[in-house]
Amino acid sequence: MDDFGYARRLLLLGAATVATGARAQPVLRVGPGRAIKTLAAAARLARDGAVVQVDAGDYLADVASWTQQDLTLRAVGGRVTMIAAGASAQGKGIFVCAGERMRIEGFDFVGARVPDANGAGIRLEKGSLTLVDCGFRDNESGLLTSNDPNTRLMIENCDFGPIVRGEGQTHNLYVGRIALLKVTGSYFHHGRLGHLLKSRAAVNHIFCNRLTDEIGGEASYELEFPNGGQALVVGNLIQQSSTTQNKVIVSYGAEGFAWPLQELQLVNNTIIDQLPHGGTYLRVAAGQARVRLANNLLAGNPYFAASGDWEQQANHVVDWDAFMLAVRGDWRLRPDSPLRGKAVDGGTASDGTSLRQVRQYVHPHGSAALRGPAADPGAFQAG
Repeated sequence: MDDFGYARRLLLLGAATVATGARAQPVLRVGPGRAIKTLAAAARLARDGAVVQVDAGDYLADVASWTQQDLTLRAVGGRVTMIAAGASAQGKGIFVCAGERMRIEGFDFVGARVPDANGAGIRLEKGSLTLVDCGFRDNESGLLTSNDPNTRLMIENCDFGPIVRGEGQTHNLYVGRIALLKVTGSYFHHGRLGHLLKSRAAVNHIFCNRLTDEIGGEASYELEFPNGGQALVVGNLIQQSSTTQNKVIVSYGAEGFAWPLQELQLVNNTIIDQLPHGGTYLRVAAGQARVRLANNLLAGNPYFAASGDWEQQANHVVDWDAFMLAVRGDWRLRPDSPLRGKAVDGGTASDGTSLRQVRQYVHPHGSAALRGPAADPGAFQAG
């Protein structure tokens, strides 16, 4: 079909257009009361640059594969809930994405199951994907990527969990050997034998998130970088549950270093160990990796086993009473804490990326700007 025929068909289906740059891009409107009733139909109709506006509601067994470039999927009037109900695209998940610069806003992905027990809310095969305000629950894997070395994944203000109990191979977020992962303002919780966040990416920016297994959670690692790479971990609350399946909270390089740059930066995080007999805050495999820890608060296990090769500044092991109200999730330091105002400059990573905490996580998912760089150690500032 030529461009004229495509445009005519969209007009017949009630589509509109929006101006973006030099060209008017089509807007496809999807919903039970629309001419285009399903996401599967929209995936067949949409072309590069389209905006797909989806009416709020539940969409059952409505799975789709997306290969378009510069495509936006946006929930309108509330949340769009994609319920797998036994269906899957390509036998992989609810959505399979393979386009450059794709963006999804306001969608929830629920109940993905496939024969190989690796059903994902989203499978990212290649290209780049940005998720904003999306949720994943009751899937075998929340989101799973391929190992395409040029793929990029950006996640903002999303919710990952609870996950289906598997055999240790299902993770709330599992990122393969891709180029880049950025996660900001997101909540990872209630793992089941797998990890809350596992990434093999070359470059990882994990800024201002909450990775907490919560009561009843059975995650293995809360945060894992099995192949090393650059891992910049700034301003996160990371909490191991008492029912964890692995005593290690953060792991780096456990399956061998695979990237030219090996750098782990842990800056202004609050890391909580709730394992009754004590867990391990951080485990780093032997090898030529730069490891730096600054301004972190560690609570639960009074013993922090650190390697002599690690760079350390202003890290503190504290008790529960150091916080405003830990039992209610208020992890700010108490007003009378001698640690208030004792943070050092977060510095920069080897590539010049700033590691100064300038935002902090806001529950249930999101982040807020600070008035200035963090003054206190830990993920939460007093103001």
